[in-house]
Parts: sequence; C-alpha cells; structure tokens
Amino acid sequence: MAKLSIKGLIESALSFGRTLDSDYPPLQQFFVVMEHCLKHGLKVRKSFLSYNKTIWGPLELVEKLYPEAEEIAASVRDLPGLKTPLGRARAWLRLALMQKKMADYLRCLIIQRDLLSEFYEYHALMMEEEGAVIVGLLVGLNVIDANLCVKGEDLDSQVGVIDFSMYLKSDDDIGGKERNVQIAAILDQKNYVEELNRQLNSTVSSLHARVDSLEKSNTKLIEELAIAKNNIIKLQEENHQLRSENTLILMKTQHHLEVTKVDVEAELQTYKHSRQGLDEMYNEARRQLREESQLRQDMENELVVQVSMKHEIELAMKLLEKDIHEKQDTLIGLRQQLDEVKAINMEMYQKLQVSEDAMKEKNEIIGRLEDKTNQINATMKQLEQSDKDLLTQTRTIAMSFVKCASHEAQHQYKLVKDISF
Repeated sequence: MAKLSIKGLIESALSFGRTLDSDYPPLQQFFVVMEHCLKHGLKVRKSFLSYNKTIWGPLELVEKLYPEAEEIAASVRDLPGLKTPLGRARAWLRLALMQKKMADYLRCLIIQRDLLSEFYEYHALMMEEEGAVIVGLLVGLNVIDANLCVKGEDLDSQVGVIDFSMYLKSDDDIGGKERNVQIAAILDQKNYVEELNRQLNSTVSSLHARVDSLEKSNTKLIEELAIAKNNIIKLQEENHQLRSENTLILMKTQHHLEVTKVDVEAELQTYKHSRQGLDEMYNEARRQLREESQLRQDMENELVVQVSMKHEIELAMKLLEKDIHEKQDTLIGLRQQLDEVKAINMEMYQKLQVSEDAMKEKNEIIGRLEDKTNQINATMKQLEQSDKDLLTQTRTIAMSFVKCASHEAQHQYKLVKDISF
C-alpha cells in the first residue's frame, strides 16, 4: 500500500501540474498510509491513566539524530491547536513533506535501530528491510511541491481510513503505460538535477570555506613576512655590531696572549728550578720511608715475639695454679690423717683411764704416736709455709711480667704510631 500510495501521489501530482494543498485526496491517503506504516509494530507504553500507543516518540527522536529537524520539532510544539501526540506526529509529517526532507529524516531514524528498539517490536516494518525500501521510495516525493496549512487544521481528531478504490486498475491505466514511462524518465531527470544541485551547493560551500581559510592564512603569512623582514634587518645590524666587537676582542686577546707568553716562559724557568729541588726532596723522603718501613717491620716482629712470650707465661701460670691445687689436695689428706690420729689418741686415752696397766704398757706407743704427730704437724706447717712462699713468689713474678709486657707494648705502640705518622 505504501508503494501504491507513493506512486499514485507522484503520478497524480505530475498530471495535476500545480502545487498541492491539504484537500488533495491522494495526498490525504498518503498521510494515512504513512501513519499506518509508522504504527506497525509500535510498542504499547503505559501512562498514568491509560495505555499510550503513538508515533510521536520515534519522530521526536529525529531532532537528536538530524540537527536540521530541530526547527520542525520546535514548530510542531509551538502550534496552539495540537493537544495529542498523534496530532503532533501528523503535523510533523506534513511539515517534513513541505521541506522535501521526509526521506532524509526517516533514513536517519531507521539507521539507528538500537534506538528504534525502544519504540518498536523486532517484527515492525521500520525494523525490517521494507522500512529502508519505503524510505527509498520517499525520495521520489521531492518532485512534489506542497503548500499545506497546518495551523488551523484539526489533526487530533482525524480518522485515518485507506480508500482502496483509488488504487484499483482500470482500462485507461493499461493504455497509459507510455505516459508513465515518460513521467518516470522526467522524475529521474529531476531527481538527478536536484542531487547534482545539492552536490554543487556543498562543493561551493566547501570552496567558500577554503577560500576564507586561504585568505586568512595569506594575511597571516604577509604579517609573518613583514615581521621576518624586520627581524632580518635587526639581525644584520646586530651582526655588524658583533663583528666590530669581535675585532676589538681579537686585538685585546692577541695582546693578552703576548703578555701571557712572557709570563709563562718565566714561570717555566722557575718550575724547572723548583722541580730539581723537589726531585732531591722526593729521593730523601723515599729513603726515609724505606728506613721507617724497615724499622716498623722489626718492631712488628718483636711484638710477635713478646706476644708469644706472654702466651708462654700464661701457660706457666696455669701449670703453677694446677700444682698449687694438687698440693692443697695433699694438705687436706694430711689433715684427715691428723684427725684420724687424734681420734686414735682419744680412744687410747680412754682405754688408758679404763686400764692403768694397759696404760703403762702403751706409754711407749703413745709417745711414739705423739712424736709422729709432732712430725706431721711440723711437716704440715712447713708445707703451708712453702705453699704461701711459692704463691707470693708466683704472684710477684706474674705482676712484674705483666707490668713489663704492658710497658713494652705501650712503647711498641708509640713506635708504630710514630712510624705510621
């Protein structure tokens, strides 16, 4: 039906031969068919009071995708007699047809199918390939000139009914094929001319923009050229000034070089004499260094010997302490024997009191025992005295050796410090 409606509208408009108005029947049928096409597969939206099913939602989306459609949308919203979204959608279709941009607007809409999916079901006409075919057919409507009065027309309460009698074939239609071919050729030529005109307009606008940019760049280049010339003049003056300063600096430098050359020769002679004295001082210092190194080596060897002697003295001290401990153990054993003898004496003394006869007989034994006890006591005293003397001698020897070793170490440390210094 959309194909038949568009074809019939184009043929009747060309045969009519003047601007169409709102009362033209094929034009009214075209709007009814387009309304049915846009309503096909439209999702039902729930409103506050009832269910809402209108085509104004997707048509209102066009102004976001196509900036030139903002003027139509604003005009539709400003119309005072429209109260329903369907009336606004009908007014939008009529204004788009008068602007000859209905095909462009709907083409931008069907390209964005992800946005259309919010308003249409997946099987809707606008979501299928047939929608693109209808948009292609709408391009032919650009040959029609329409002058529609939207402001005073009641678009909210119109009932859209398709009149199929307008599309039934008759015998006159069979005879008019040649006329249709001629009309199609004329339409193709007009579409070609309009498309060529659009391309030429876009080319002219791009050329104008390019000319403006070139003029701006040319003025900028002229200004930059003048600035560059001024800079060249300034640079030439600076170059001349720098050359004159360079000649003055060159003359001063040559004079300074001559004076410096005389001073350098005098310093060279002084350096030669001072170097000879420095060589002699270096040889003397080197000889002293060798002697000091040899002396330091000798002191280090002596220090090693003193350290080894210190270790030997420490070992002797340990052995002496071990001997003292052994003698102390022996002294303890002798004391135990003395205690045993005392116990025997006490026992014998008790036996002597019990038996005076046995006492007389054993007086000699007691005397011998007493002698033996005296000897043991004397021996013990001698041992204690010898231990004390030996311990004092050992301590005296150790202290003297330690003092000697510390004094010797301090002396060696001072010598090594002097040598290193």
